Amino acid sequence: MNTATKLSGFALGLAAVFGAAYGVGQVVGPVTPAADTRHDADHASGATGADAGDAPTAHLPGGLLVSDRGYTLAPLAAPAGEFAFRITGPDGRPVTRYEVAHDKPMHLVVARRDLSGFRHVHPEAGPDGTWRVASPLAGPGVWRAFADFTPTGGPALTLGVDVTVPGALDARPLPPPATATTVDGYTVTLDGTAEPGRASRLTLTVSRDGTPVTDLQPYLGAYGHLVALRQGDLAYLHVHPAGAPGDGAGPAVSFSAEFPSAGVYRLYLDFRHGDAVRTAEFTVVADTPAGPGASGGPTATGAPTASSAPATTGEPRATGAPTLTGTPTATGTPAATSTPTADAGHGVPGHGHD
Repeated sequence: MNTATKLSGFALGLAAVFGAAYGVGQVVGPVTPAADTRHDADHASGATGADAGDAPTAHLPGGLLVSDRGYTLAPLAAPAGEFAFRITGPDGRPVTRYEVAHDKPMHLVVARRDLSGFRHVHPEAGPDGTWRVASPLAGPGVWRAFADFTPTGGPALTLGVDVTVPGALDARPLPPPATATTVDGYTVTLDGTAEPGRASRLTLTVSRDGTPVTDLQPYLGAYGHLVALRQGDLAYLHVHPAGAPGDGAGPAVSFSAEFPSAGVYRLYLDFRHGDAVRTAEFTVVADTPAGPGASGGPTATGAPTASSAPATTGEPRATGAPTLTGTPTATGTPAATSTPTADAGHGVPGHGHD
């Protein structure tokens, strides 16, 4: 085979790879989490449903694997504006039976790799095991999609896969750590210290116009729902508050979370009030008590998220869509030439709660 023929074949191969990545990026959809006692325990410990007998993955936080203990997350081609996927089981067939956890059999969470976008929605399943949902992707970039579920007779799992939406991404630095944030006129304050490798108690308090909110409404079986993502690899921590509806409807909601390592994390608190779900976001630094603490430990250098309030409608805002300065690879990861740009502002991500 001559040189020209080889180069032609190589170009065609690249076109096929990027074309496939583009197709997958068009079909991502909304997100939301699941609920039972076993599921809560697995996530609070940072596990993906793995136990002590599962040596290869027992130490890993959730969301880092696309396949675990025979179960695989497989995105599917879908019409524009829709996201579709299946979970295949150890026998290679689509899983069709799931346990209901936190009021839903499947929770789908998506976040941009630079943490400038976050959506939590609940897809619907067809009889063939295909899950479908309106796309939760706010704009161009590399997104991490997390499927949080418990197959009937199987372990509680959180599987993750990268999905690329073509376009220019202007990555922005993550907002610095703060103890208060606002969303739609609500102020949420954060009290507690994130300590790696041990249970950390975090208390989030909700007020509106300076008045404590004492009538929070249950959402997914609790008064608050918290997701934490680690900057860099987007390790997924999914924790729930102490107590249950009836124990007190605010203004404070407490969580016990185990941060698997020192580092920078982005917290997303979903809470429901006035029949609408809102999301408050925080940047948190996990460090040992003897270390320099949040102000002197690891710094938030590359993972952006919105510090301003998202719309309650669940629709992404145009200002929150970053742009890609490098060329996305076939695996959904930006090329090394994509460099975050310093920017005092931070894009507003879209949020969905279906």
